[in-house]
Amino acid sequence: MEQPVEDLLRELAPQVLATLARQYGDLDSCEDATQEALLAALTQWPGEGVPSHPRGWLLTVARRSLVDHWRRESARRQREERAGDSQPRAFPVPGADEQPADADDTLTLLFLCCQPTLAPAAQIALTLRAVGGLTTKEIAGAFFVSEATMAKRISRAKQSIGHTFERPKDLAAGLGALLSVLYLIFNEGYTASSGPTLHRVDLSTEAIRITRLLRRLMPADGEVAGLLALMLLTDARRPARTDGHGSLIPLEDQDRSLWDQVAIQEGITLLTETLGRFPVGQYQIQAAVAAVHDEAPTAADTDWPQILALYTTLEHVAPGPMVTLSRAVALANVHGPRAGLALLETWNDEDKTTHRLDAVRAHLLELAGDSGRARDHYLRAARTTASLPEQRYLHLRASRLNPRSMPGSRS
Repeated sequence: MEQPVEDLLRELAPQVLATLARQYGDLDSCEDATQEALLAALTQWPGEGVPSHPRGWLLTVARRSLVDHWRRESARRQREERAGDSQPRAFPVPGADEQPADADDTLTLLFLCCQPTLAPAAQIALTLRAVGGLTTKEIAGAFFVSEATMAKRISRAKQSIGHTFERPKDLAAGLGALLSVLYLIFNEGYTASSGPTLHRVDLSTEAIRITRLLRRLMPADGEVAGLLALMLLTDARRPARTDGHGSLIPLEDQDRSLWDQVAIQEGITLLTETLGRFPVGQYQIQAAVAAVHDEAPTAADTDWPQILALYTTLEHVAPGPMVTLSRAVALANVHGPRAGLALLETWNDEDKTTHRLDAVRAHLLELAGDSGRARDHYLRAARTTASLPEQRYLHLRASRLNPRSMPGSRS
């Protein structure tokens, strides 16, 4: 079966941009030229057929676009320079080869977008724009900011990068930032931090697609494989996470027959092939946790002692407040809610800004029989999340503990 033109162009776009950027260094101009080539392909390929060397075709069209741009710029500069009696500036001439450079160009583009010197928001925006091919308007809509604000954010990121197109000297440090950005994009798509819907499928799907690409480029890295497995095993549950009205359904209440078994099997296979071959990292451990959940036929069959052991290991590998929060849930399922609550008391004040702390504390208090305090924390969590589905869910949990306290409730 032939690959749809749109899918093929989405796959080729970062490769073409990466090759142009390596050769000419001007990311802005190269991105414009790539878009011109993609538009030409969308116009011609459906009727004339996909060329035998599609990347070479796109590179040729993009280079011609660059030449036209430089000629216009050169003519303008020459007019200005003649007026100023100065020497004209020479512009680079595109290379003659039509075949793309090796895949390392795309890998370099990924590292370039996610270099640690950029703020996380800039890393995400630039990755989605340059590698994901999303428009500025689409990225702005995903993060609920104006198109002008997102355009400025992307522009500043490009200016920070400048004309450098080199892989980071410390590949491990660069890869860590890259994986972190991809995971942030996935999480924003899987559980949107704000807005009327729980999922932003375009973001989670794009994160998986880019991570697949990275996996092909770096097949010998265990954490890349671990992150892809984690995304697949987590995203497999998406069909069961909301009801027909878009309301959140917690993991223990989900209809597991709706889970994507193909994605689960792919994730488990990938994880099985990875564990034991590479040094264990945080994404492999998190993928193992996701696999334990996905392999349980029912919520009651979940192997919580194994999950607790995995989170205990994860705290040593990559400690952080969200890991502690997850371990508290596992601890509560193994040793009772009071044990989980005791662990939550160890959080530092600076770690208590997330609504998830109140949500988990409320759940554990409810299990411990402290309905009054549980209701207070459910309501506090609802006030501090910008996600409407989460707000509705948290208010519902609070109302079940004390219905009369809820606005609009009927006695």
